[in-house]
Amino acid sequence: MSQNIYRNLQVRLDQYSIGFPATQSGIELKILRKLFNEEDATLFMALDLELESPDEIASRVGRDLGQVQKHLQSMDDRGLLFSLKVDGVRKYGATPFIHGIFEFQLDRMDAELARLIESYFEEAYYASMGKGAAAFVRTVPVQQSLETTHSVAAYEDAVRILKNKNLIVVAECICQKQNNMANGNCDQPKNVCFLFDLMGQYYLDHNLGSHVDADEAVKILAQAQKAGLVTQFATSEDPGAMCNCCGNCCGVLRSLKTLAKPAENVFSNHFAGVDLDLCTGCETCFQWCPMSAIALNEDDRAEINLDRCIGCGLCVINCPEEAINLNVKPKNEQRKLPANNNERMEFMARLRNLI
Repeated sequence: MSQNIYRNLQVRLDQYSIGFPATQSGIELKILRKLFNEEDATLFMALDLELESPDEIASRVGRDLGQVQKHLQSMDDRGLLFSLKVDGVRKYGATPFIHGIFEFQLDRMDAELARLIESYFEEAYYASMGKGAAAFVRTVPVQQSLETTHSVAAYEDAVRILKNKNLIVVAECICQKQNNMANGNCDQPKNVCFLFDLMGQYYLDHNLGSHVDADEAVKILAQAQKAGLVTQFATSEDPGAMCNCCGNCCGVLRSLKTLAKPAENVFSNHFAGVDLDLCTGCETCFQWCPMSAIALNEDDRAEINLDRCIGCGLCVINCPEEAINLNVKPKNEQRKLPANNNERMEFMARLRNLI
């Protein structure tokens, strides 16, 4: 039974979000065994993505309410499901591996789990992330890289989103924590991930983050971008999260970097261009580009590979000669955001050929 229940759990998780694919080595099953016991896996398989009360779940699985309630709380304490208090009753539901179980290990990540996840990402998960990245996150250009004449002011969009959220929670970056445990220390800012509304409440309820107001969030955003982090938020008009990501730590950015054409797999409406008359070929921009999209041409001037450029703008603000600018893609090449999370999930499923 052990092998079957964990394989069934893997198949179920692979249907959610950007997936949880099987590997030849079976390392994904090692991760699941570390996180779930067999009883956990069985109960998770009985959960729906829609939140339900313990009595609803107990009735469906034919178990004693007290036992089910205790088991759900235990799994909740270990970050194995999503929960939220609704009208005074805590309700529970299944959750994807990302964003979900992986991020919920923020205060439980250890070196063994970090190494298992690193190996799994290398073997299979980067490819799965790359396929769904366009529906999962949207790249936001840094503030200084956008001129006021641009029709899309993405930094201002990010600030607007922060200032219109009822609840903002800031948390430590789980990708950086996992990468540090597996590969060594990254000295980039750590507390740079924002969670909003229902997801923010989950983080507060589980002591995974701290409440901040909009003004403080905007300051954190500016500091993160100054440090060279790439701002990304969920690909919908009303996102539930916003991350500031290190190119060496972030699973999404690392997965995109493995692709031949990252620009095709990211939701971004901008691209960088070089003024060859101003460029001196100093190569400063090379170190800031998270996609290795810049090289010197035969005249020793910087050249942007548009197949790789994700329009983050880091090269623009760090060019000492101000030779790089950020351009808005033509309207016929711009992507329209899904209106809500349901449309986003449908978009993601289409990208992964699930529907």
